[in-house]
Amino acid sequence: MYYSDQIIEEVRSRNDIVDIVGQYVHLKKQGANYFGLCPFHNEKSGSFSVSPSKQIFYCFGCGAGGNVISFLMKYDNLTFGEALKQLAERAGVKLPDEDNSPQARAFRDKRQLLLDINKEAARYYYMNLRSEQGRKGMEYFRQRELTDETMKHFGLGYASITSDQIVRYLKSKGYNDSQIIEAGLAAFDEKRGTHDKFWNRVMFPILDAQSKVIGFGGRVLGDGKPKYLNSPETPIFDKSRNLFGLNYAKNSRAPYMIICEGYMDVIAMHQAGFDMAVASLGTAFTSGQAMILKRYTDTVILSYDSDEAGTKAALRGIGILKEAGIKGKVLDLRPYKDPDEFIKNLGKEKFKERIDNAENTFFFEVRVMESGHDMSDPVSKTEFYRELAVKLCEFEETLERDNYLEAVAAKYNIAVNDLKALVVQTASKGITAKPIERPKSGIHRKTTPEDNAKKNQRLLLTWISDEPQILPKVAKWVSPSDFSDDLYRSVAAEIFESMNSGGFSPARILDRFTDEEQHRQISEMFNTSLVEIDTPDARRKAFHDIIYSVKLSGYERQKKEMKPDDPDFLIKTIQGKKDLEKLAHMDISPDD
Repeated sequence: MYYSDQIIEEVRSRNDIVDIVGQYVHLKKQGANYFGLCPFHNEKSGSFSVSPSKQIFYCFGCGAGGNVISFLMKYDNLTFGEALKQLAERAGVKLPDEDNSPQARAFRDKRQLLLDINKEAARYYYMNLRSEQGRKGMEYFRQRELTDETMKHFGLGYASITSDQIVRYLKSKGYNDSQIIEAGLAAFDEKRGTHDKFWNRVMFPILDAQSKVIGFGGRVLGDGKPKYLNSPETPIFDKSRNLFGLNYAKNSRAPYMIICEGYMDVIAMHQAGFDMAVASLGTAFTSGQAMILKRYTDTVILSYDSDEAGTKAALRGIGILKEAGIKGKVLDLRPYKDPDEFIKNLGKEKFKERIDNAENTFFFEVRVMESGHDMSDPVSKTEFYRELAVKLCEFEETLERDNYLEAVAAKYNIAVNDLKALVVQTASKGITAKPIERPKSGIHRKTTPEDNAKKNQRLLLTWISDEPQILPKVAKWVSPSDFSDDLYRSVAAEIFESMNSGGFSPARILDRFTDEEQHRQISEMFNTSLVEIDTPDARRKAFHDIIYSVKLSGYERQKKEMKPDDPDFLIKTIQGKKDLEKLAHMDISPDD
């Protein structure tokens, strides 16, 4: 769908980016901007920035960036048109009727095509489970004590033992190999050609919050590997930003949600009446999933396996919930391993009792800490008390810390004054609790001379956007043609032109582009800051060096693009070199 620049600008300008992003990310004001944990990659410290003046967001960790429209596109996996419609409805802006041109339809329908393929596959797997071919799958679900109603409710299915049935079925419905592969249902290799991704597995359709099939999870029957297999990442399926069972759990009347590890845990809980259960999708619980839960509840109960791996997952989940600003509790399933096993053995009434008595996350962490000490040994016991004091130092608010201190003292039979003295002593030494380990983003960048040149160009563009009054001084030496590639030159031209006409807005410049990668790069151009400059001389030198670098990049690019037999080659080369030599010895400043 094509929308005019005026419509796009009206919708964008009526939706403040801080308000919109703040619904998904816990933001704190720091200086002129707001910061929080990036919803697009796992991180321990907030590198996600939202600028109210520029109306753009940018993550200094993973490089994601854009305006309010591109944020919704990336966060909710929407097309440009879908995001614009959502924001238009929020702002009360009436959009023009949908463009039904072939080009617009092709752009709009790509996502719908993949949804249709997945829906058709879900229908096939569902019917296959109930056929003679699906007898093994049905036996498995019967052994897990699932009712027909539950199997229907979750659309459970079966992928046959042959490795080409879903491909043949979907091709009979008119879909081609590349479409089936892009939907995540098939793969290709030279030996087997296009073949099924899932075979000899019971199938769990994965639905988004709008109950659209976006992928599948499959459990192998027998000893095959891997035991569980999920759909690969596709344009409609992002594991870290979806939750199994959310389409039902979001409508639960419970004032909390329960997150557990597997599909069967969710299904068993829903069958027992606990319809607030969801599960992560074959990955560890992510900050993105936490922010999804925050849309529906302010309290999340962690229900992980009671083994060592489950304990570690719970500790990690506690940290993620804290960072997202969600109240957390931990479900104690001992002596059973998981919710499914617990409910089968003790029933749903006892399970409800465990939910009602879910453990405070602080006391869970302390209990795990205690398990690592021999409380019969005075040395180990004293070490536990010291670690406890460190843990209590986490509370910044005195009243909250004192409340926990008294509760812990009573639980472990410690004199309140003795524990308080130990906490004060610990705090005076500056000892703090070690933060919970979180996976790093895995983002590594190698820099090249071209990268360094582009960084100086970004520094200049950020400087201009932060201090528009320096543009006339920059324009004496640098023009948009001095920037290194088409995108940089386009953005520089937009900045120069809009500032001269009095209509400069980084978010409006982003409206000119719809590609996610372009949004990322442009957002970086407005968020590349110099290290702190504390003297006028340092500021003058930085300005000179950046101007010279940009001018040099422009000279080298133009020289490379010109042909040696061009009659102006020699003249322009010599003149460009003279200009650089002159600039090298000039004393220029942004403040003169």
